[in-house]
Amino acid sequence: MSPAIVHLDMDAFYASVEQRDRPELRGRPVIVGGHRQRGVVVAASYEARPFGVRSAMPMVQALRLLPSAVVVVPRMDVYVAASEEIFTILSSVTPLVEPLSLDEAFLDVTGSRALFGGPARIAAHLRERIAKEVRLPSSAGIATVKFVAKIASDSAKPDGQLEIPEGGNVAFLSPLPIGRLWGVGKKTEEILHGLGIKTIGDLGRRNPDWLEARVPGGRDLWELSQGHDDRKVVPDREAKSLGAEDTFDEDLQGEEALAPHIHSQALRVGRRLRACGKLARVAQLKIKLTDFTVFTRRSTLPEPTDDGQVLYQVAMSLLEAEKLRQRVRLTGVSGQDLVDPGRQLSLFAGDQRRSRLNVALDRIADRFGSDAVVTGDLRDTEVGADRGLDRNRSKRK
Repeated sequence: MSPAIVHLDMDAFYASVEQRDRPELRGRPVIVGGHRQRGVVVAASYEARPFGVRSAMPMVQALRLLPSAVVVVPRMDVYVAASEEIFTILSSVTPLVEPLSLDEAFLDVTGSRALFGGPARIAAHLRERIAKEVRLPSSAGIATVKFVAKIASDSAKPDGQLEIPEGGNVAFLSPLPIGRLWGVGKKTEEILHGLGIKTIGDLGRRNPDWLEARVPGGRDLWELSQGHDDRKVVPDREAKSLGAEDTFDEDLQGEEALAPHIHSQALRVGRRLRACGKLARVAQLKIKLTDFTVFTRRSTLPEPTDDGQVLYQVAMSLLEAEKLRQRVRLTGVSGQDLVDPGRQLSLFAGDQRRSRLNVALDRIADRFGSDAVVTGDLRDTEVGADRGLDRNRSKRK
């Protein structure tokens, strides 16, 4: 199985957050930055970029280029909160998420295809969720190696995605300016231009030994020009949770209306835990109210589990304890404080039977799709499948 790497990058992240929270700024050139005389541009909206405004540019220069820009003081706490929501969504499909910043990450979805379909479908699903739940635009690149996925996402901006098929790295890279290659800064670019090398394809057609003798790191650059990159996606820490959440088309009220959604989410989390070979020590319920207030409630389990039914029962008990009076926009269930399964088998025959049942259901879902077998409360609803990522749905009658 060939690697499947997704690079997901938010579009003008800070500026987009400001435009999201202040509708009067939408469609207008926005600069997020500090002091007008001594500060620098932290972010610029896409409306400001055609005028030459860029991140890290002195504010004086930016305002000289675009005097009509709306200048907004950065709100880092708001950006961090949005980033946490985004990374929760990313980690719902794979534990292999490598953050590069608040708004950018690599994902290795090689092992996620059996659950969620092809990498382009996974990327589209993540972008749709981010757009719907966080209300922000993003772009994605998909490739077999990290740096090609990164260049692909840059090429897809704004609000798009681009997949480079296996074997297509060289054809994609060749016409691009040499400055797009990792490791080529201004000084190296000047050296390469002096050697008549203007594109990545120009470099790729040179002898690597000849390049190494004339350009610092020339052989490494040649390897990249051939689409070779053995760097792995490295999570900044081992995954501590796995979750599933849904934003509803219409706000819901009451335990009866919410229960099927929470049940579906719990079952999805259980399946993801089993796919990753992890158990959860803690069950968490997340609620977003119609006024966008978000809160979570947690419960430590008597023993670690990967059983979605157990997670569902605990999540419902947490919901019942809240006695909500407002309508609900979103619910989510997650397994927290993940651990590896121990060697000791449960002493209870019922637990062993349920474990065998879960294994059988996972095999059915892998072969026929995640809603091939559902519980009674989900049978006549549209919340049984795994967020629209049932890879076999179109094949069933």
